[in-house]
Formats: sequence, C-alpha cells, structure tokens
Amino acid sequence: MHGRANMPPLDGPPQDAAGRNMGPAVTGVPRGPAIANLRERVNQRLAALVAPPQAAPVSLNCAVRHALLAPGKRVRPLLTMLTAAEFGADPLKALDAGCAVELVHTASLVLDDLPCMDDACTRRGVPATHTAFGEATAVLAAIAMLTRAFGVVAAMEGISTAARVDLTAILSVASGAEGLAAGQERDLNDRGPADPLAKINDINDQKTGALFIAAIQMGGRIAEADASRMAALAALGREVGLAFQALDDVIDLSRSTSEAGKDTGKDTGKATVATVMGLEPARAEVERHMQLALDAIAPFTKADGPLRSFVAAMFAQASSAASLKPANG
Repeated sequence: MHGRANMPPLDGPPQDAAGRNMGPAVTGVPRGPAIANLRERVNQRLAALVAPPQAAPVSLNCAVRHALLAPGKRVRPLLTMLTAAEFGADPLKALDAGCAVELVHTASLVLDDLPCMDDACTRRGVPATHTAFGEATAVLAAIAMLTRAFGVVAAMEGISTAARVDLTAILSVASGAEGLAAGQERDLNDRGPADPLAKINDINDQKTGALFIAAIQMGGRIAEADASRMAALAALGREVGLAFQALDDVIDLSRSTSEAGKDTGKDTGKATVATVMGLEPARAEVERHMQLALDAIAPFTKADGPLRSFVAAMFAQASSAASLKPANG
C-alpha cells in the first residue's frame, strides 16, 4: 500500500530521495529555512501517497507522478500547515490535509490542460500530462488523484472523527459544483470578451479562490480555530485566490511560455482581470488583494507569526512577478 507506512519519519530531519538529511527537523514555529523543510516534507509525502511508478498499470501511475511531482511551489499545502501552526498545532499534523489539497489542485490542472478545455501543452515547466501520456490516461490520472485526496483525509491520524468529517466536507465543497468544477465550467462556457470585473472575480473566486479557502480552513480546523477565526481564514483564502488569479492573468498576457513554465496567451477572446483593466491596473489589483488578505487575519494573528509572515512573503513575490515587463517589451 502507498500510505503512511511509506512516509519519512516526522520526528527526524527531512531526507532526499537518496536518504540524505536535508536540514534540521521542523520544530516550533516555522520560519526561514524551516519553510523549505516543510516544502520538502510535502514533496516526500506526495510521493509516498501515490503508487510507485513500477506499479500496474504503469502508464496510469507514471502519469499521476508526472503531474503531481513536477516542480511546484506547494503554496496550498504550506498554507494548510502554517495556518495550523499559527493557531497552536504542529504543522506536521496538517501535512496530509495539505497533500490532499495538492492532489485536488494537481488533478484540476491536468483537466484544465486537456484539448477540450484550455488545450495547453506545458505545465510546471514539463509537458502537460495529456501530451506525455495521452488524453484518456490524463483523465484517469486526474480521477485517481481526486479520489486519492479524499482517501488521504479519511485516513488521517491524530485528529478526531468529527474533524476528519469536517475536513472532508470542506474539501468536497471546494472541489465540486460550488467550487472548482463550477468555476471551470463558467470559465469555459460563461465568459465573454465584455464581461465586467465583478463577474470575472466571481468566476475566479470559484475557479481559484475555493481551493485556497479550503487549504487555509482545513489548517484552521485541525488547530480547532473558533468560528470568528475560521471566517477570517475564509476571507484570507478568497483574497489570496483573487490575487493569484489576477497575477495569472497578467502572466498570461505578458510572459512567454518558457518564462511562465506553462502555455500563455490562452485567454485571447475572453475577459480577464488583465484584459479588462490593462496590465498596470491589473498589477495593482494583485497587490490590493494581497493586502486585503493580510488585513483579514491581522486581528487574529501576530505580525511575525508563521501565517502572516508567509502571506507577506507571498505578497512580495507576487508584487515582483506582477511588475515584470511584457515579454516583448
């Protein structure tokens, strides 16, 4: 079985594929190098949660690993873990929840890249899954990751049965007809070149924001955050999602495929934050949403705590990325 038995020990330093220590163990409040260690923990755990490449059917399992283990920032699982840490829980207690979110996110990317949707050939700097393994196998890989995500949550240890039920519900809402699936459908079939910004943001809130909200609220639930804090975490996730999508729109309009690590120029003919507002106002919109994200959790968190520190770092990185000059400029 590809489950907890294959997971690197949580009480020792993270290790690379050859078993070499990657640095100090994650203890206390994650800062600086500890963030890199948490990201490495996520990468290790993702690799352990899915079938090995030699397991049958090889094509399916290789497709899953191709999509899931491609280089990524792992922002969503990190947010899950750092939210848990912010409210007093061990971030590693939220590792599997964060990995479940990443499984859903990666499945959505595989589907988004299909010829019947965005028809993209590159993702995370490598060939899109359907390009490398064929469309049918890509669809099956996405289904495998989606279903695995819920199995991971169901098998989580160290939390109550009620918490596992709540986590499942949060992830289900974010993934389905109120979240990702709805946002993707509307992005494909309910979007025109003259749509107002309010409608664009409403679609983006489902397409991108829903999973950020889930990632952050799952960390809050694991830490047993109260209702007012959970509401603030939802606001944080929504604003981060809107910022990320606005940034994605800027990149699609201003960067080349090689610079972005994925196909760009795919939004031609439909309204996005960047096409409606223009590049410079869209860049400002990224910063506005990131600031609103920080404001949402300010009453409940410390300025130097793990969550606000990480979101502030995301804000700085997003601002830097959004300020890039057009690729032909």
